[in-house]
Amino acid sequence: MEVRKPVIKSIPYGEFKDNETLEKLIAELNEGGANVILGSLDQVINWGRSNSLWSLTFATSCCGIEFMAVGCARYDFARFGFEVTRNSPRQADLIMCAGTITHKMAPVFKRLYDEMADPKYVIAVGGCAISGGPFKDSYHVVKGISEIVPVDVYIPGCPPRPEAIMYGMMQLQRKVKIEKFFGGVNHKQTAEERREAMKPIVVTNVPKDFDPKAGQTE
Repeated sequence: MEVRKPVIKSIPYGEFKDNETLEKLIAELNEGGANVILGSLDQVINWGRSNSLWSLTFATSCCGIEFMAVGCARYDFARFGFEVTRNSPRQADLIMCAGTITHKMAPVFKRLYDEMADPKYVIAVGGCAISGGPFKDSYHVVKGISEIVPVDVYIPGCPPRPEAIMYGMMQLQRKVKIEKFFGGVNHKQTAEERREAMKPIVVTNVPKDFDPKAGQTE
């Protein structure tokens, strides 16, 4: 059972900009191997997950206005299954961080991320969320949310257009579609690492004065 290339109906595979990274990830997953039954279930579950991504909106500045525009009639990202947004991290699949994150706000952002259930994702929208933007030299602005949480998709711009946000969401769809839901989310264990993990542990450096019967009660 092999992990196949993800298919997005709206955009042909060749028009995505990061196919090399995605193909490298697919190769690592295929090297680890997959059960036929579990692999088929993975494809079905990931198909449903990728088309129903619920976001926890964390808009702090002008990028949040662009995110609002994506939900309006002109762009209407409900066509892709992204329209459900949640204010509770326990009901969200991803954090859409749209805007500047200050050092005062960073602990709150990290707490929300920790409260989300696995598998969870983070999208950094705009220059401020990616690297601090025009405020990167300020004393109070975090120089990219990657310093706080792992980021799955970066959407550059100041602010990015709604089309860019939709493209970034499609990138996340592609990543979700190739994950291994069973046996660990996006488990990338190679064949060699799997063999090493299955080897029994043999203790050879036992001290000479070690008594295995010490501490036992009759």
